[in-house]
Amino acid sequence: MSTAATPFSLDLTSASEHARLHRNRQLVRTWLYVVVLFLVAIFVVGGGTRLTGSGLSITEWKPIHGVIPPIGVAEWGEEFAKYREIPQYQEINRGMSLDEFKGIFWWEWAHRLLARSVGLVMAVPLIFFWATGRLEPRLKPRLLGILALGGVQGAVGWWMVASGLSELTSVSQYRLATHLTLACIIFVATIVTARSLAPHSAPAANRDVQRFAGWMVVAVLAQVYLGALVAGLHAGLSYNTWPLMDGSIVPQGLFVMEPGIVNLFENPKTVQFVHRLGAYTVLVLAIIHAFQTARLAPGSTHARRAILLVILLLGQAALGITALLLVVPFSWAILHHAGAILVLGFTAAHWRGTKGAMPLPTASAVRH
Repeated sequence: MSTAATPFSLDLTSASEHARLHRNRQLVRTWLYVVVLFLVAIFVVGGGTRLTGSGLSITEWKPIHGVIPPIGVAEWGEEFAKYREIPQYQEINRGMSLDEFKGIFWWEWAHRLLARSVGLVMAVPLIFFWATGRLEPRLKPRLLGILALGGVQGAVGWWMVASGLSELTSVSQYRLATHLTLACIIFVATIVTARSLAPHSAPAANRDVQRFAGWMVVAVLAQVYLGALVAGLHAGLSYNTWPLMDGSIVPQGLFVMEPGIVNLFENPKTVQFVHRLGAYTVLVLAIIHAFQTARLAPGSTHARRAILLVILLLGQAALGITALLLVVPFSWAILHHAGAILVLGFTAAHWRGTKGAMPLPTASAVRH
């Protein structure tokens, strides 16, 4: 009797292989969404750390030992003594009590602990999935790249903190913006990778729609960068009117510093004004994208998500305006910060969704 495989047995083998690939994708996708949740937590706690002025409360970088907070009066006293040596304490917080110091210390400690934790949440399952053959070849360099960027982000975070330990009373707005933008790039890369592994009910959108959706991600990232400059300069604490700013649509004194370009990064009035312009620009682009998608893919999931993006941006604008008018109270400011992450994540997922499902690899590709 011939032992050659019949067409029916080949179909069964193919179906079994496809089922296995789908299961692996679901496992990897679930893991990446857990990573996304950790990243969101880091963003929110990081925003709280900035808003409470807590980022310089820990003056040393101890990647391993720093997991353990001070224990006992003596250790708390040592930690507080280190903080009292930096300009922020001497010029702003002089006379702060130990209990008040603990209040800012825990924000920064929690932020660093979450950052360390997400490294483990990323690295350990990556090793497991790789070793057990659950990763498709095309995923491996992407996931290694995300892990590597996470390591770089840790170094950038300390580089940012170091800028406020010797001369400044807070961290450099340049370094803060770099730190936040790199975190957002990691966030986008993780969401896009996870989204690529999901089953898609709709086919890929028109190439023009895909490109515009990709530029929307860039536009939102740029707006987040501008928001970080506003936070770094405390620029939201001045000119707390809207829609006018300092009594005008275009206020005076936007380019009083020399050379002129530094106003875009160091003049609080200019930075806030540019951030406002950025918000208007992103919203207009989203509206254009919604009309474009409705015309090229009417009634599709892509069109509905493009409309939802406009709604999210309107909500985010409302949060920003409210925070500004109320002179940036913690509750509204942290909502605005969290809203930015929600908008960015949705924009990234929408962009990947317009590209359709990622094709399954061949069985030979997976084995190799």
